[in-house]
Amino acid sequence: MKRRRVKITGIGPVTPAGIGRDDFWKGILEPVSRVRPYGKLGDQYGPLVAAHMDTFRVGSYVDPSLLPKGAARHTQFAVAGAMLAIQDAGVSLEEFRRVHASIFVGTALMDFGSINHSIESVSKHGAHGTLPRTIYSISTAGIPGAINRVLGTAARTMVMQSSCCSGLDAIGYAARMVAEGEAEIALCGGTEAPLHRFPLLEIRAAGLTPETDAMPERLDRPFDLWRTTGVVSEGACMIVLEPESSPRKGYSFISGYAFGNDEPDKLCSGLIPANRLALAEAGIRPYEVDSINAWGPGHRAIDAAEASALIAVFQSALPDIPAVSIKGSIGNPLGGAPAIQVAAAALAQRHGIIPPTVNWLYPDPACPLNLSASSRALEHSLTLINAHGLAGVNSSLILEKC
Repeated sequence: MKRRRVKITGIGPVTPAGIGRDDFWKGILEPVSRVRPYGKLGDQYGPLVAAHMDTFRVGSYVDPSLLPKGAARHTQFAVAGAMLAIQDAGVSLEEFRRVHASIFVGTALMDFGSINHSIESVSKHGAHGTLPRTIYSISTAGIPGAINRVLGTAARTMVMQSSCCSGLDAIGYAARMVAEGEAEIALCGGTEAPLHRFPLLEIRAAGLTPETDAMPERLDRPFDLWRTTGVVSEGACMIVLEPESSPRKGYSFISGYAFGNDEPDKLCSGLIPANRLALAEAGIRPYEVDSINAWGPGHRAIDAAEASALIAVFQSALPDIPAVSIKGSIGNPLGGAPAIQVAAAALAQRHGIIPPTVNWLYPDPACPLNLSASSRALEHSLTLINAHGLAGVNSSLILEKC
């Protein structure tokens, strides 16, 4: 069977910058960081910051009685995002139930909220404190399972757990399912809710989120000369994929997807083959790329390593290609981050606007990207999206404007 072109027809962001397509787009265009002190763990663990969603209520998007009991926060994000994406696409639940559908979800972590709660309960009450539902809520397979349950469907499901690349890998693999005719509609994306005592304290100890809450709105500074480390946050985005023949209007085609692994002790070196293979699948050359939605978490070493990989791929063309990192706005929701990047890139293509790189003020010679702290009007058709994660994983996606 000839491979079909695959387009994005629905977007469902659940982010600190806004929930739902319109609020998210409005929020991501603002030169504002949503990072602020995070005090839910108490003062005994020292200062913590995050971009978080205090007002999120899953009942605003679905009937909560349809959710499994004790559904994890990242599962609730994904369910809300799925409903928003389907509504945005204009796909009825009856149609989704009728066609060959698939659900692909990426997440870097299990449900540490339930794990922490169960450990504390057993420590306090002994064996009588065990919480049997924990074995269901902590399984990442429960995320697409919950979406199936809420939608009343039996779509084929898969979970990608490839560190921070998880959300992008879920979209890439779902696109291949649709391209090869194994699915007529795919719900896919990433979700993350890591703001629990564990793993947040370990992440801070590893230098991947700040040890201070002073001036929180300035702490995440992608590619800036004075950046220190990124800020771990929460969020999700689900999108609807369909073949080009679908009657619904598309945002962007997914024209290329690939992944690559770092060489030993060469941070982000796997982005080079990931970029090149994604470009090759899309049938384009580096200089044809109109914009780059970079990983750029605001970490001193990771940002510089990604920039080095982009220099290797784009060479002299790189300074002329507008680039952006949205992490200064929303922090880094790990496996959910690249799916949110896809939403931002698709909306940027539709509206002809590149969002700002919030907190980018002082150019770093080690990161010679074409960045701006303000939104930029730019009609563009081809966007490269990057993701990088622990254990040396990297993924890249090419979006082409419909």
